[in-house]
Amino acid sequence: MTGIRVKICGLTRPEDVAAAAAAGAAYCGFVFFEKSPRHVCVEQARALAVDAPPGLAKVALVVNADDAALDAITAAVPLDMLQLHGSETPERVAAIRARYRLPVMKAVGIASAEDLPAIDRYAAVADQILIDAKAPKGAALPGGNGLAFDWRLIAGRRWPVPWMLAGGLTPENAAQAVAMTGARQLDVSSGVEAAPGVKDAAKIRAFVDAAQGVRPVPRLVT
Repeated sequence: MTGIRVKICGLTRPEDVAAAAAAGAAYCGFVFFEKSPRHVCVEQARALAVDAPPGLAKVALVVNADDAALDAITAAVPLDMLQLHGSETPERVAAIRARYRLPVMKAVGIASAEDLPAIDRYAAVADQILIDAKAPKGAALPGGNGLAFDWRLIAGRRWPVPWMLAGGLTPENAAQAVAMTGARQLDVSSGVEAAPGVKDAAKIRAFVDAAQGVRPVPRLVT
C-alpha cells in the first residue's frame, strides 16, 4: 500500500499542521464554512498556510462560496487547491477553475448506486474528485460527519482524474478502505481528532501509517 497520499482536513492549529507534515501527509485542509467546528477565518488560514512546511499541499474547503468569498480567500492565503464541498454545478466548478487558475477538487456525496453518475459529470470538469459519504437529510454539515458509505459501490472503479476517498475513515479502518476500494488517496478529519476541530498528533501518525501499510512498532513491556 505504499504511495498512498493522505489529506488531513479541518486543521485549525499550527501544531496540527506540523503534525500532519511530520506524519507524512500530502495535503492539509482548511475549512471556510462557519457552521463547521473546524471553521477558520481568512487571517487564521493565512497564518497556518504561511507556516506550513514545504511540500504540504494547502487546500481550501468551501461550500457554495461566491466569487467575493473566493476572491478574499485566494488573495490572502497561499493555496495549492480549492475543494468545493457544496452543491456547485459542473458549470460552476469549471468557472471557478478558470477564474482562479488553481486545481479544483469537487466533493461528491455517495449513499447508493444512484449517486455514482455524478462522479463522471464532475470528473469532466474538475482536477480531482473527493468521494465522500452523502450527508444525511437535514445535516448541518455537508461533510465531516464521521460517516462512511458502502465502499463496495466504488470497488474497482476508475475515473479519468485522480480521486480521494473520504467519510468515516479512522486509523483502524484506513488499510481496509484502501484494500476494498483501491483508493490511492484518503481524506480524514474527525477520525484523527481529540475534539471537534482539535487534532490528535498520535492519531494523525497512526492514520498515515495505516494508510501506507506501515506496521506499528511493538511496544516493549517492562
